[in-house]
Amino acid sequence: MSNTVLVPSTDAMALYNLVVAWRTATRRALGLAAVFALMSAPAAWAAEAEPTPGGEWGGYNKTLDGQRFSPLRQITPANAADLTEVCRVEVARNGSFQAGLVVINGTLFATTPTDTVALDPVTCVVKWRHRYLRTRDPALAINRGVAYFDGRLFRGTDDGHVIALDADTGKELWNDEVGDSRLGEFVSSAPVAWNGIVIVGVAGGEWGIRGRVVALDTASGREIWRFNTIPVAGEPGGDSWKDTDWAAHGGGGSWTSFAIDPIAAEVFLPVGNPVPDFTPADRLGQNLFTNCFVVLDVRTGKLKWWYQLAPNDGLDHDLGAAPMLFRNGASHDMVAVGGKDGFLHLVDRGTHKVLSKTPVTTVDAKPVTPTPAGVKGCPGVAGGVAWNGPAFDPGRMTIFVGALDFCTIFKAEVTKKYQQGGFYMGGKWSPTSEPPSGWITAVDADTGKVRWKFHAPAPVLAGVTPTAGGVVFGGDNAGHFYVLNSDSGDVIKTVDTGGSLSGGVISFERAGRQYVAFTSGNVSRTLYGALGRPSVVVMALKDVPDAKAARAATADVANGQRLFVKNCFVCHGADGKNIVGSDLSTTKSRMNLEALQAWIKKPTPPMPKVYSEPLDADDEFDIRDIAAYVEQWH
Repeated sequence: MSNTVLVPSTDAMALYNLVVAWRTATRRALGLAAVFALMSAPAAWAAEAEPTPGGEWGGYNKTLDGQRFSPLRQITPANAADLTEVCRVEVARNGSFQAGLVVINGTLFATTPTDTVALDPVTCVVKWRHRYLRTRDPALAINRGVAYFDGRLFRGTDDGHVIALDADTGKELWNDEVGDSRLGEFVSSAPVAWNGIVIVGVAGGEWGIRGRVVALDTASGREIWRFNTIPVAGEPGGDSWKDTDWAAHGGGGSWTSFAIDPIAAEVFLPVGNPVPDFTPADRLGQNLFTNCFVVLDVRTGKLKWWYQLAPNDGLDHDLGAAPMLFRNGASHDMVAVGGKDGFLHLVDRGTHKVLSKTPVTTVDAKPVTPTPAGVKGCPGVAGGVAWNGPAFDPGRMTIFVGALDFCTIFKAEVTKKYQQGGFYMGGKWSPTSEPPSGWITAVDADTGKVRWKFHAPAPVLAGVTPTAGGVVFGGDNAGHFYVLNSDSGDVIKTVDTGGSLSGGVISFERAGRQYVAFTSGNVSRTLYGALGRPSVVVMALKDVPDAKAARAATADVANGQRLFVKNCFVCHGADGKNIVGSDLSTTKSRMNLEALQAWIKKPTPPMPKVYSEPLDADDEFDIRDIAAYVEQWH
């Protein structure tokens, strides 16, 4: 018997179902010949602009590499102050709301601890709602989102299950148990899905679990492989636990999402802290693989290598955010990770060496060791980088990361031996007199040097999202949504949303218009911030210029790049230097923009004509865009 129910919306759901049924019947009635006729109609092609590649938001961190970068450029420093709320929908009355939002095929997906909600992303009308009915009491009521693959959504539950849903209807397709909430195990992280595999992590370190990550078949839910994040004797890293009793219950939960390199077929797993938290002397040794990112063969789960942020950690300084994969200016494959230790770590994937450690919040010169009397440490228990990690702007070669500035008093206590159902902090913690705050930091991706910092009045837990338009979106626990200038960090716009921003901040395109969506309202880990009703908020520019008028007014260099790749790359090459005597990088010194456009229209052989005469207005705009792109190479 299924333990879920489908909760439809009201009249909107009935109307949606009616439209779907009408479309299905119409497609069947048209027949194959009519469909081909419609496909070949030139007016149909001309009526809708080609969407921007990467204009949707396909996963927790957008792409498998976790870069969170949006190629959209309609919103810029010049117009971002004109952003206005388009729609808002309350998805729950209260509770935690830390979901990473996803937009795929014209639908926005959000999750609460029990519900998965499908929304129209520009009207906030609910298309469907699926409610999970727990099998047991949850260890911790929390969820951070879905993964999508081949028409299916995948999410974890706070009583240790993974479920698959039909993305179009919300119907449950399978349900697999991967954890036991009676032991403190739960699945809070947003899964990742690739090539028929969905990967999830089991969280609950402080309950004394043995952490693990599990790969399941997307079609059936069958387990393909598992990796235990706490090794035992005889396994790699097993000798790093000197207390074998705690090794069996050493924590190492995984409570956020992951990154995948599909070319190398590698998955990068963030692993949480060891337990008991504040008594590292009770578990001497390096305590692998806690506070690590671990690299596995994504097809088999076989261990490849790892990097540990804080060995034998006694301050709860785990890695809670997904690693971010990127290539730096020297074309080296890199990993960026932000930890609760307060640092942004840049690690070379080839050498496995750390190239820089940049503090992105208040960090002690030397980590303290908890004592029975108590000692102040920065970052504190909830400080540093939480579950939303670094993002990358490849054009600016800049990494952006949010963090919490929060110090605490750590008190160590004699640790009891493990008993089922216990909670093993190894002591207690308390806040200091300084109020918590937050940071958004821009870091040079090549050197690790800070380019700018923005100090928020409340902790920054929400996702930080850079865009090709030159703006960065973010938010804080006081309920502020921020738009910052990517180059300077200057605040362009601040919006009081009425609820803590603790989940995803995303940008997507619909019908040629750029939108920003984020979560607002959260009662978990707010650290004195705003609470608010858990809601999805969508914003866009107040007045979007007429697409045709805007295109006539200004050259679109991004479109010119796409057209160059489509029409010119094969001969001229990526840098325009392939043909001897026709070095495009020197074009500007030889002819102005008008002359270059005239050349593209009527080139001298052997260069072929790219556009056939007679030219229409769209051809003229395309030629101008290509010329503008080539001209910038000088």
